[in-house]
Parts: sequence; structure tokens; C-alpha cells
Amino acid sequence: MLLTKEAKAALFAKHGGTAKNTGSTEGQIALFTDRIIHLTEHLKKNRKDYNTERSLVMLVGKRRSLLDYLTKKDVLRYRAIVKELGLRK
Repeated sequence: MLLTKEAKAALFAKHGGTAKNTGSTEGQIALFTDRIIHLTEHLKKNRKDYNTERSLVMLVGKRRSLLDYLTKKDVLRYRAIVKELGLRK
């Protein structure tokens, strides 16, 4: 699933501050979360799609790394993004 430019810009505007700030940690975490949700739905229908399963695991790892970085950098921003996206932990 490819997000349209408008959808991506809205996602970054909501979580990253501005639509042009695509490098913000919160914006990237939100983008990864959106992709993870999409891949999870795909895998519910296609259980034997092992390439997508591997991609999903790698994407979750990337998101976890960004969340760990944000924890070390600023705990309040970490708590805000976890609450906003409804993530566990």
C-alpha cells in the first residue's frame, strides 16, 4: 500500500510538526505504525506470505529502535507518541 502525498503530508503534519518535517522521529514512528497496521491486516488474509512477514518483523524492529532513541532523548515526547498512537509498552 502506497500512501498518497496528501495522506503522508497529513500524517507528518499531525505527528511531526509540519508536513515538510519528514525526518522527525515522531513522524517516522507514525509512518512505520501505519505501515505495520497495513501489513498486519494483509497477513491476516495471507498467512503464508513469508516475505511480508519478514518485512513486518524488520519494520517493527526499526520502530522499536526509534522508540528507544526517543526514550533516551526525551521521555515526555516518547510517552506522548506512545499514547497518541496507542502502542503497548
